[in-house]
Amino acid sequence: MDSIMERIIAFNKNRLPKMVELKYCLMEQNLFRFYRGTCHLFYQDLALHPEFFKSPKVWISGDLHLENLGSFTGDNEQVYFDLNDFDEAVLAPVYWELLRALTSIYVGFTSLGIEDEKADNMARLFLKSYKETLRKCKPDYVEASTAKGIICEFLGKVSCRKQKNILIKRAILKRKKVQMLVDNPKHFKIKKAFKKQLMEHITDWLKMDERSPYNYEVIDVVFRLAGTGSVGLERYAFLLKSSNAVGHKYILLDMKEAAPSSLEPYIQIEQPVWESEAERVITIQRKMQNRCPALLSVTIFKGKSFIMQEMQPTKDNLNFGLLQRYKDMVSVIDTMGMLTASTQLRSSGQSGSAIADELKAFASEEVWEEELVKYAKQYLEEIKRHFSDFLRERSAKHALTRFGKLSPNISMLGPLKGDIGQIEKHMQTVLKNNKNAAEQK
Repeated sequence: MDSIMERIIAFNKNRLPKMVELKYCLMEQNLFRFYRGTCHLFYQDLALHPEFFKSPKVWISGDLHLENLGSFTGDNEQVYFDLNDFDEAVLAPVYWELLRALTSIYVGFTSLGIEDEKADNMARLFLKSYKETLRKCKPDYVEASTAKGIICEFLGKVSCRKQKNILIKRAILKRKKVQMLVDNPKHFKIKKAFKKQLMEHITDWLKMDERSPYNYEVIDVVFRLAGTGSVGLERYAFLLKSSNAVGHKYILLDMKEAAPSSLEPYIQIEQPVWESEAERVITIQRKMQNRCPALLSVTIFKGKSFIMQEMQPTKDNLNFGLLQRYKDMVSVIDTMGMLTASTQLRSSGQSGSAIADELKAFASEEVWEEELVKYAKQYLEEIKRHFSDFLRERSAKHALTRFGKLSPNISMLGPLKGDIGQIEKHMQTVLKNNKNAAEQK
């Protein structure tokens, strides 16, 4: 059996090496960040348990965890709270989605130092809310006007954000021109020739794609860093300027490379034939969400498929680690269960997924709940071992000072500019923060 580090390296081998190194630095931060960055390990291990293949087939997000819930503005201009990451989405046994979510509860609570009893209570609350929603056989949703508790507060805050709030963080006025801010730690310069190709491509996309924003032109682009699991894939942020007085003067556009789902090698269920990986992601997203974000679309650039969407001021993920009150955690977990069931009901009976009556019958069964909780608790211990092995192999390989000694290597950087100092500086910061956090424990 390969070591944990060998399994992780094998999965990330086709991604941008320098960004993958940064991904590993992020994964060193804590157990939950490691869990977020190793979805492939979870399903590779889960596939060894055939008993969890035997459940209704549903459309799943594939990476359901505590922080893959968040806000966004839908195509009807209303602000919603919902599952918001579908990069791993596939048709799969319903147990798989539930186990990923349950395990995230145990991993998240362990990372926060919360006692086991509360984690057990939350796991059962998630399943209770999930089953109750399935039994009603009616999908529900959360929007700003109907939200309660901490989610109401969260949506209230993001609903007040304006376009200028996101532009202040990501753009700058330089020589009387608005440009993307490269001093932002999540932005990186792109090689000049490649930048020109990107801007030309998006100019064509704006003209041809029916979902693209109308009457906008591209004025700048940077490489963008976001998330954990997707780090190492190509991702770009474009600054667009309106050519007339309609709508916002400037908007930001996210272009994210879509990779095959990490569940794909282990699924024993026939999948639809997709035109591209990006088409898979947004098609399943449209099946599962009550409303999708505005401008959600697909483009093909240099043989790779990318997901296109607006970078909205209202789009934000809920940071579970910042919740201070136990009742707020209860509210989020309860909502998470309801939303999970709602996505499955909403997409039921489509392209091979179980019909709503089958899901209702599944929710009435009592035998499977304890088996899922038992596996999630046991797998928590496995993740701890994986994380410990990962840290040991990483510490044997690097020291804080090594990044400054690496010479620029264009093959490692892909589309990024040859000066790697900015990336290494970011790595230094991440590693320093990791060290400080470890010393405080």
